[in-house]
Amino acid sequence: MTLRISRSRARLSLMTVTSLVALTACTDPLDFDLRGGLGGFSTASAATGAATAERPQPDDRGVISYPNYQVAVAERGDTIQSIASRLGVSTPELARFNGIEADVPLRKGEVIALPKRVAEPSPATGAVGTGPIQSGSVDIGTLAGDAINRTPEGQGVQTAALPPATAAATPKPQTGDEPTRHKVERGETAYTIARLYQVPVKSLAEWNGLGSDFAIREGQYLLIPVAKQAAPVAATVTKPGAGSPTPTPPSAVKPLPEAEPQKTVAAPPPVDVGEQTQTSSDARMVFPVTGSIIREYAKGKNEGINIKADAGAPVNAADAGTVAAITKSADGIPIIVVRHDPELLTVYANVTDVSVEKGTKVKRGQPIAKLRSGSDAYVHFEVRKGFDSVDPMPYLQ
Repeated sequence: MTLRISRSRARLSLMTVTSLVALTACTDPLDFDLRGGLGGFSTASAATGAATAERPQPDDRGVISYPNYQVAVAERGDTIQSIASRLGVSTPELARFNGIEADVPLRKGEVIALPKRVAEPSPATGAVGTGPIQSGSVDIGTLAGDAINRTPEGQGVQTAALPPATAAATPKPQTGDEPTRHKVERGETAYTIARLYQVPVKSLAEWNGLGSDFAIREGQYLLIPVAKQAAPVAATVTKPGAGSPTPTPPSAVKPLPEAEPQKTVAAPPPVDVGEQTQTSSDARMVFPVTGSIIREYAKGKNEGINIKADAGAPVNAADAGTVAAITKSADGIPIIVVRHDPELLTVYANVTDVSVEKGTKVKRGQPIAKLRSGSDAYVHFEVRKGFDSVDPMPYLQ
């Protein structure tokens, strides 16, 4: 019996050593996620992010056009050379811009960034609309005001006969949000990029035509999926099996007996904690603005602290680092991410007038943006370690 146990243990040890040797022999970086405990490979935060919309359909050339850039979607068997030939652009320039050789086969659906604009999509190229995809929100009042202002003085009201109606209406531009375009840096993976922008890694792969291994390359441009628009709120409908709302019983119209007076319950403390931002001389970081903390850190509810100050006040980098990303919230408000070391990031949200770019090296206390005006004059400041938020206060005091 003792001999059998020893052999089992020996066999188990041999399997363990073999596994370790196999892992050591791998040259590709492993994207372990141990936030769920040892042995966990969970990427739940990247896989279960906010719901995202589908990528717009390209025209017959494979072109998707946005106001600030254009991309080409590869077909099966495409290469940089074939795409360049189809679009009439320089093959070496297109290859250099995307960090890939001209004759390397591309995956079907892979996104190739265009260094220069080509002819805009139109019904003639197989697109459903004309021109780049525009934001669906249009200020009609502004458009009308501009049109009125452009009318020459003294010209009066002009009238003209309407052209005869045609069977086919003029194609309208496509509408939709322009996605953020991320250039892959050395050491980044699809998982870390998905966590950075809080999108599902599956959506990131679908939007960019990534393979089943989610492999990406340095210098590659990725489109960050945009959030799906929330459905309009409908009238209240009871779920199957839940039953209909119960009508008010007749007895409810009669006055109820007087209840005993209840004790007065103290109101909860206001959100404004009022603590002033004062950085000690030996603090790891400095406060991004000088003001009062109006909301404290609460894991899962508020992933950072909100600091209120004067409108237009400078927002400063908490410590020296490199701007890792500049993106926008769903409302179009800028968000700045600064990397201080491989695992430590700071986030500055609800700001305006951003004065840095991605890749900019910043110093401790250097202005990088300004506070917004009115009641929005506060910065939401986060400290993230390995993409998990931590309480910023130990770093600031």
